[in-house]
Amino acid sequence: MIVVGAGPAGIFAVKKLSEMGIRDVVLFEAGKDINERGKEEVLRGWGGAGAFSDGKLILSPEAGGNLTDYLPHQQIKEMIEEVDRTFVSYGAPLETYGGNPQKEEWLKKKATMAGMIYVPIVLKHLGTELAREILWKIREDANKWCEFHPNSPVERIIAENGEVKGVVVNGKEVYGKYVIIAPGRAGSEWLIKECSRLGIESVPSPVDIGVRVEVPAVIMEEITNLVYEAKLVYFTPTFNDRVRTFCMNPYGEVVLEKTDGLITVNGHSFKNKKTELTNFALLVSTTFTHPFKDPISYGKYIASLANILGGTVIVQRYGDLICGRRSTPERIRKNLFQPSLESATPGDLSFVLPYRILHDIKETISAMEGIIPGISSPNTLLYGVEVKFYSNRIKLKSTMETDIKNLYIVGDGAGVSRGLVQSAVSGMIAAKDIGRKEKK
Repeated sequence: MIVVGAGPAGIFAVKKLSEMGIRDVVLFEAGKDINERGKEEVLRGWGGAGAFSDGKLILSPEAGGNLTDYLPHQQIKEMIEEVDRTFVSYGAPLETYGGNPQKEEWLKKKATMAGMIYVPIVLKHLGTELAREILWKIREDANKWCEFHPNSPVERIIAENGEVKGVVVNGKEVYGKYVIIAPGRAGSEWLIKECSRLGIESVPSPVDIGVRVEVPAVIMEEITNLVYEAKLVYFTPTFNDRVRTFCMNPYGEVVLEKTDGLITVNGHSFKNKKTELTNFALLVSTTFTHPFKDPISYGKYIASLANILGGTVIVQRYGDLICGRRSTPERIRKNLFQPSLESATPGDLSFVLPYRILHDIKETISAMEGIIPGISSPNTLLYGVEVKFYSNRIKLKSTMETDIKNLYIVGDGAGVSRGLVQSAVSGMIAAKDIGRKEKK
């Protein structure tokens, strides 16, 4: 039994396999073990991306993935609850945010009046430090569930006559009866190529490109104290593009995200250490049509422009962006507050982001002023570029199995999840199907 990827999907897959009595399991991970992961190694390594940084558990089937397209809503809800219980058993708090329609009614009304859609969710926030403590504990138990190999990128999937046979790791063929592929966002480009080579059908997923917004925490306290993260969706008046808020971090900090030489921006917050700032992403979703079918390369190209101009991510005052001028170090120093990401280069995002995406962001911030007064202040900081790379939406059965027998693809890499909870659930779905087969 082979599992590829030690993010939430892979971890919960091997845990579920162990619970069903399947012990001969090997887990390969391209990144490092948890004790070797650095601050900026966000996407690869034991724990994956979201579980290693910030640790936000979205406990509503309506957000964080598309698993209700494969299984009934109630079944996904029950499995999400199982994931939550597992995190609690390793030290996660019981406290949740959201889930009170009566208290959230005013926020829904404000969003509607601003022309935005408010998506109510229930979530739990671990914080970066607690998330890592929990991952350490899970890592210790994982020695009983599987044989773990970090720093072991899988190069190729082996399949013959419509059935999976194993994988190639560091030039060596490793054979197994079942293979679960859980490469996460970091492995999405590799997975697309493998699916094409193996003849597995897929369709391009949207690419999300945008900025990370940073403001004084007091501006957003009324909302973040109630729901922690407000999921807002806006369809822009000029281009009718879908823009959404993502990964809200009250009292948090902006951080770098490095992958394959590309530097992008992200954010996180701690459970017990607070800054005076709040950050969140504004992402413009674009689905490309024929003949273009490589949204990942497009997103990487946009992000690389910021790296070329600034050597790293760029930070710009919203007031400077509106006035059509670059933010200079002097203008940043005179800002109402200083960037939490000190290494960001003051610059001009209009040289980086396409006009359409930049215009979408401006229209969205203007609309959000009706919900969050002060968000469109000239002092608001924008960091760019933030890009979320998702794999193509792969053709899967409800069990997460592909048309190649005994080959399963799960998590963000399969295009079925966009958060650590539904990613974990997808791994469990695949594992349960393998357990069912083995009992026959």
